[in-house]
Amino acid sequence: MEEVNVVETKDGTVSVASAFAGHQEAVQDRDHKFLRKAVEEAYKGVDSGHGGPFGAVIVCNDEVVASCHNMVLSHTDPTAHAEVTAIRECIAFILQACKKLKKIELSDCEIYASCEPCPMCFGAIHLSRIKRLVYGAKAEAAIAIGFDDFIADALRGTGFYQKAQLEIKRADGNEAMIAEEVFEKTKEKFRMY
Repeated sequence: MEEVNVVETKDGTVSVASAFAGHQEAVQDRDHKFLRKAVEEAYKGVDSGHGGPFGAVIVCNDEVVASCHNMVLSHTDPTAHAEVTAIRECIAFILQACKKLKKIELSDCEIYASCEPCPMCFGAIHLSRIKRLVYGAKAEAAIAIGFDDFIADALRGTGFYQKAQLEIKRADGNEAMIAEEVFEKTKEKFRMY
């Protein structure tokens, strides 16, 4: 039986450490693969004029079941953030597949977000019972190009975020930098107001 340790960092994020030597590398490679898809969605959303530089991917059993980007502008809907849009799509998918069970939760799923989720998106992630969140860029990358600093303050200032019953991990290394670059590379194409 493999020993697993849960570690909470100073900023409230949670990570899982495994005693199995190859486990961390395998998890990291898998996380990077899906996080890259979320970053690709962020670029796609800006390039298509749908909304801000945010992307999200929901994965179940190593299969992408929803891949979305911010669609606030195209849907004229302030709640059409990447994570919320992906959750809506995924729940519809799961409800079709599990109609007899009337399953309205995503406890078998993980979400990969190009950026640290805002409070609304985090609430949707929590309420849909997604078991794991991996994000790339910190909220400060979005704040630096004009997004509201309420995001970081609200997330880090509430006990709700720290007490959530899901694993929360910030990607590391090159993948985190790639996720943060989406803001710098799209700031000329996407302007807040």
